[in-house]
Amino acid sequence: MDPIDTLFAAARAVQARAHAPYSRFRVGAALLDEAGAVHAGCNVENAAYPVGTCAEAGAVAAMVAGGGRRIAAILVLGDGEALVTPCGACRQRLREFGAPDLPVHVAGPGGVRRTFTLEELLPASFGPDNLA
Repeated sequence: MDPIDTLFAAARAVQARAHAPYSRFRVGAALLDEAGAVHAGCNVENAAYPVGTCAEAGAVAAMVAGGGRRIAAILVLGDGEALVTPCGACRQRLREFGAPDLPVHVAGPGGVRRTFTLEELLPASFGPDNLA
């Protein structure tokens, strides 16, 4: 199976499990780590909005818990007509584990709508290499 298809299938599976009782906007994310393993996450809302978790954050946490340390690609899946790109905090999370050329695939129910690099989404970013 094509890696993008694999990521899409994983994101779709977890999107269905999202806990979104307030926004009713379910998001799934799946990433491929440096070893080729797929890690997925979904958004988990909370009545106290600031303590909810984005799908991308869940996927990154799953990767780290599984032993992965670098993101090779990520796919973010959301419903609706507009592109569902990672929020600012998640863009910075992706930068912690991904290079500026990291492909970020943005998908809707029918498949990938657009692919960005992380540099396009987070230009002139501050990352781990700034602290070396």
